[in-house]
Amino acid sequence: MQTYLVGGAVRDKLLGLEVKDRDWVVVGSTPDDMRAKGFKQVGADFPVFLHPKTGEEYALARTERKQGRGYHGFTVYSAPDVTLEQDLKRRDLTINAMAETEDGALVDPFHGHSDLEQRKLRHVSEAFAEDPLRILRTARFAARLQPMGFTVCHETRALMQQMVREGELGDLVPERVWQEVQRALHEQAPGVFFDVLKDVGALEVLIPELASPDILQHGLQALHCVHRKNGNTSQRFAALLCAVPEAAAVARAKAMKSPNDCKDMAHLVCLYMEHLCDQGPKALAPEQALALLEKADLWRRPERFIHLQETLACTANPGQSDSLDRLNLAARYASEVNPQDLIKQGHKGKALGDAIRNERLARIKQALTT
Repeated sequence: MQTYLVGGAVRDKLLGLEVKDRDWVVVGSTPDDMRAKGFKQVGADFPVFLHPKTGEEYALARTERKQGRGYHGFTVYSAPDVTLEQDLKRRDLTINAMAETEDGALVDPFHGHSDLEQRKLRHVSEAFAEDPLRILRTARFAARLQPMGFTVCHETRALMQQMVREGELGDLVPERVWQEVQRALHEQAPGVFFDVLKDVGALEVLIPELASPDILQHGLQALHCVHRKNGNTSQRFAALLCAVPEAAAVARAKAMKSPNDCKDMAHLVCLYMEHLCDQGPKALAPEQALALLEKADLWRRPERFIHLQETLACTANPGQSDSLDRLNLAARYASEVNPQDLIKQGHKGKALGDAIRNERLARIKQALTT
C-alpha cells in the first residue's frame, strides 16, 4: 500500500500558491483494507475514503472507461493492480496529473512540471474528449491562472473545438454547468472563462444570449468592474447578463438552474438597464421611478437594493449615469417615508397603503425636481 499526494495540491505547491485542499491516491489497497484502518467510505460510485483524523480524501487508484453518454456514462475499475500512472492518465490537464511520494519526490509521467514552467494548459490524453465538462474546467483554470501567464495550448483548444462541433456539450446537465460558471465568476480573471468558451464555440451553446460580440463585451466589462469591487455571485452573474433583454436573461437563469438570488438580481439589473437605456438626464418620470423601486422591493429588501445599486454602477453606460443618479436620489427620498407617521394620522387598511404610496411619490417628485 502506497500513498501519494495528487492533483491541485501538487500543482499549487510548485507554483508557490497556498495549498488549501489536499487529495490523496492509494495504490495497492482495497476497500476492506481502508475500512480496517479506520477510513470512512463516502459515495457509492467511486472508492473514496475520509482519513479518520484529518478528514482528507483518500481515493483508491482507479481507471475509467467511457461506456455511454453523459456524466454517469463511465465504468470505473479499482483494484490493487491499478498503477499510479494509470490513475493519473485519466485526469484532465497535465498540471493536474502530478503526484508526490510520501518522502516528497515528484512523480510526473505526463510532463506537467514542464507545462507549469511554460505556462501551458494541456490535456493529458485523448480521454479528455470523453467528458465535456472538461471544456468548462479548462476554461476555468485559464481564468484562474491567466494572471500568471497561463494559456490553453493549441492542441487542447483544437480538441475542445472538435468536442463542441460533435455536440458533446448536449450531454451536460444544467446543475454541473452552473457549478462551473459559479466558480469561474470568482476566479482571478473571470472574463477569461467566457473568452475561452467563446473561442472554442461553447458559449453559443451554453449561453447563446452572449453570442453577440457587443453584448458579450458589455457584460465582460461590467463583470470586471464588479469583480474589482469583490461583488457576490448574484452581482457577478447579473453584470455578465446586463446587456441581455430582461425576459431572455431571466429565461437563461432559469434554464441554468441558477439560485433564486442570481435569477432575481439578473431580472432587476436587466429591467433597470432597459429603462435607463437612451434616457436623457431628466427623462425619468416620478411614476416610472416609483414603479422601478417597487419592482426592486426596496422597502422590504434594502440590502438587496444596495447590491443592485452597486451592480448598476458597473453596468450603466456613461450616458446613463445621470439617470441612475436621479433614480438613486429618488430611492433615498422615498425611503424617508415613515408609515408610523401616517398611521398616527388615522390611515389604516387599504387607505394606509394608498397614503404610503402617495407620500413616496410626492417625495420622488421633490427629488427629481430638485
